[in-house]
Amino acid sequence: MKPGDPAAVRELFEALAPRYDLLNDLFSVGLHRVWKRQSIAWLRPRPGLRLLDLCCGTGDLALLLAAKVRPGGAVLGLDAAAAPLALARRRSATQPWLPLEWHQADALATGLASANADGAVIAFGLRNLADPAAGLLELHRVLKPGARAAVLDFNRPGAPAMAALQRQALRRFVVPTAERFGLREHFAYLEPSLERFPTGAEQECLARAAGFAQVRHRPLAGGLMGLLELVA
Repeated sequence: MKPGDPAAVRELFEALAPRYDLLNDLFSVGLHRVWKRQSIAWLRPRPGLRLLDLCCGTGDLALLLAAKVRPGGAVLGLDAAAAPLALARRRSATQPWLPLEWHQADALATGLASANADGAVIAFGLRNLADPAAGLLELHRVLKPGARAAVLDFNRPGAPAMAALQRQALRRFVVPTAERFGLREHFAYLEPSLERFPTGAEQECLARAAGFAQVRHRPLAGGLMGLLELVA
């Protein structure tokens, strides 16, 4: 799989959807839930806000946000792949009181109105876009002035020891484990996708160029993950 190829990325997540949440828990030892809650903490959701979850996958983050914007608020989950969205819809159907909507679209061209959202999150999605810089531009366009956004993803560690640890974890644990599920090729792309992904400092520069007024990239998990904290 070629990292950043929109069709290939969409096909990847169509195939992964049934096992995506299980594998996330397995590969991160459940820590992805902690990192996502840190994203929510930066966003500061409260009743009445209209929030976006771009590249929402199976909707776990959107569900958490929707519980926090009641009453009067709403959350829109958007993803380019149909299978994860189908799972997200099924999950939200069990909690019909949550103010949730789902929409299939590319995060580079959401089709949403400008300056319409009070906040947004992208969890493990920016790295998979064909053009992360364009993704940040589109993110800024849909946010109201002063709105917050949180972009959570893998990080490219600056420390050689941490970079080596990340490579070995991908090669010796993640890919072999995925192979047991018949998904080796689906996870072998992670390492090359990281090689083309902007560093934290580069993400900060791209976010400023996109128009964000406040920008900070915060390393998580010893630098293996990163949270880009933005204010439009």
